[in-house]
Amino acid sequence: MDLNNLRDVFHEQLKDIYSAEKQLTEALPKMAKAASAPKLKEAFRDHLKVTEHQVERIHQLLSSLGVNPGNKKCKAMEGLIEEGDEMAKNDGDGEARDVGLICAAQKVEHYEIATYGSLRTWASILEYREAAEMLQEILDEEYEADTKLNWLAEGHLNRKAVQ
Repeated sequence: MDLNNLRDVFHEQLKDIYSAEKQLTEALPKMAKAASAPKLKEAFRDHLKVTEHQVERIHQLLSSLGVNPGNKKCKAMEGLIEEGDEMAKNDGDGEARDVGLICAAQKVEHYEIATYGSLRTWASILEYREAAEMLQEILDEEYEADTKLNWLAEGHLNRKAVQ
């Protein structure tokens, strides 16, 4: 696709984040399974529910704009998930693996925060008010997930992994 204006970029990045979120719905159960701390398992499971809802909302937004998501694959998310998979497959101390999983998950959250922040701003510029509001809600959810991961890591898991 040619990118001739902001609307084109907006549509392409919406398709990209749609792919990213779909990939994440497949990765989060694996991360939950690999986690040893019950609260980390719960955080991954809770974020899976949020992510599934995000996929639905992004799909609805694409449909309302008449944009077909096609078969676009978000390569950035693919790489981030691959890092998380590698971390999940490591043997050794469960607490050490947990902090590695948190790091991998926060890389994902920061990627999503950057993307949703841009999308929300562009939606506002393009005067897609409802889309901007929905994208802000998703951005808030991503910040919340990142904050929860920080709390888990800094609250006790990082120290437990020192051993």
